[in-house]
Amino acid sequence: MKDWIQAARLRTLPLSLSGIIMGSFIAKWRLYTEGGTWDWKIFALALLVTLLYQILSNYANDYGDGVKGTDAIRATEAEARAVASGKITAKQMKNAVILFSALSFVATLALLYLAFIPEHMNEFYIFIGLGVACILAAIGYTVGKKPYGYMGLGDLFVFIFFGLVSVCGSYFLFTKTFSWDILLPAAAVGMMSMAVLNLNNMRDIESDRLSGKNSFALRIGFKNAMIYEIVLLQLPVILIFVFLCLQGFLQTQQYYVFIVMILLLPMMKIRRQIMSVKTPRELDPFLKQVGILTLMMAVLTVLGLNYFSN
Repeated sequence: MKDWIQAARLRTLPLSLSGIIMGSFIAKWRLYTEGGTWDWKIFALALLVTLLYQILSNYANDYGDGVKGTDAIRATEAEARAVASGKITAKQMKNAVILFSALSFVATLALLYLAFIPEHMNEFYIFIGLGVACILAAIGYTVGKKPYGYMGLGDLFVFIFFGLVSVCGSYFLFTKTFSWDILLPAAAVGMMSMAVLNLNNMRDIESDRLSGKNSFALRIGFKNAMIYEIVLLQLPVILIFVFLCLQGFLQTQQYYVFIVMILLLPMMKIRRQIMSVKTPRELDPFLKQVGILTLMMAVLTVLGLNYFSN
């Protein structure tokens, strides 16, 4: 059981939770201002679905890298993986991927049934397709003949699914509408998620080069990946600031809504620390730190909206 828990890599959960929290509670704030209702059961099921997606993704990643031999090269690094280390066999991990794919699909159906049936049948079918796409994306990062993670497309898919789909999708579950301004916090969460993936790929850049895993960081080189990382860590809070300004909080002098801006200081500190590293392996501790900052960004944003706005 310990090996399975470690393979699930629960430290990655803050990223997936951030998008659901951001989208769900922005929806709660907007529904409250418009006299609508917010269903906590939809939120609870959305959390379950994203938990299953994240575990599925991590198990599939472990399996895909393990059978391709990628993790064998980095077995002595910070994260020795279950299949590569022999703690879990490839067949067992493949069965776990199949099981969590099925569990994810069933949980998705339950969530969509609660959110859309019977008044929104078209949306129900559209979101089923979106759920299947999420499952395929979780598996396809490292599994298959042409996994997109090995082609340098991981960053793009993380932005789409951890940012746009997670935030906009959870927002739509409650409101049944789409507002263009929700793209700003969605992009912010997506960029922070890309920052975590880029840190991971920068850390593993040498072992990925040996194994043939052409991550985006490897394609552009360590120096350019560092510049890319700083940009990814610079923009999200700015996007949140713009989103809040568009809601008119500066004009109405509701300054406490901008409580998320306190993250500017830890963000500046972590950027300086990342820039000062001497070797790729020194980047490992920042994976967890950036993940936690992402979750804090989501929590503080929705806290300001729901409790500090009139």
